[in-house]
Amino acid sequence: MHPCTRRGGASDRQLYSGHSENSGRMAGGPTILVVDDEVATRIALRKLLMGAGYQFLEAGSGIEALGRISAQSCEMIVLDPVLADIDGYDLVRAIRRQSLMPIIVLSTSDDEHSKVRALDLGADDYITKPFADQELLARLRTAFRHRFQARGEQARFVSGDLVVDLVRREVRVRGRRVTLTRLEYKVLSVLVRYAGRVLTHRQLTREVWGEDIPKTLQPLRVIIGGLRRKIEANPARPTCIVTETRIGYRLSMRERAADPAVVG
Repeated sequence: MHPCTRRGGASDRQLYSGHSENSGRMAGGPTILVVDDEVATRIALRKLLMGAGYQFLEAGSGIEALGRISAQSCEMIVLDPVLADIDGYDLVRAIRRQSLMPIIVLSTSDDEHSKVRALDLGADDYITKPFADQELLARLRTAFRHRFQARGEQARFVSGDLVVDLVRREVRVRGRRVTLTRLEYKVLSVLVRYAGRVLTHRQLTREVWGEDIPKTLQPLRVIIGGLRRKIEANPARPTCIVTETRIGYRLSMRERAADPAVVG
């Protein structure tokens, strides 16, 4: 085990040992870029983060990190401020100038000046190495939650029997966890963001696929069909994801029924 991390006990392995059909976690969770010049640290964090359902990108230098941020989509950065080519604090400043994504600083230094400097430059949190796995994962979730709140978005959506936790990327229907594919979750999260509003086919496909929009609506219809089979009480008569004929789709907002007992 790498000295930067320390296990929190057997419960860590049970909760984050991988994915199962009933885990309720998305294979395509938020993408986290880890910036650290120590290979062993990146390997340890890759195992931890991917086991917790996150997608993982890595960079061994500041220049490589800036290139990955420009070329690839990531939603959080975890970085060690001690890098060979760029001062890590300057990297925090540069990232914050162009993005509001959460930045977590991981450092062996626990002096107050370093912590204050990182936070003043725009870092969302500062964690000292070595750290407990569970503590790091909890701090990541908190940083994601704060970013949702800062954008005026809700981190948890509830409509009838459907509950979508955008921080944990968990979906529950009638208390049961539901496993979605990466694209199913992406479509659902977009519908959640605009809940109650009609999204045209073009708006939805652009949000999900970006510039690589499919030439036909068939891929979108397949994903919507898969979602309905998993979250609708009667997929043939959907009341959650509603079709607006020849226009698009709308995620309905309904009052929540009485909470059932949660089933793992």
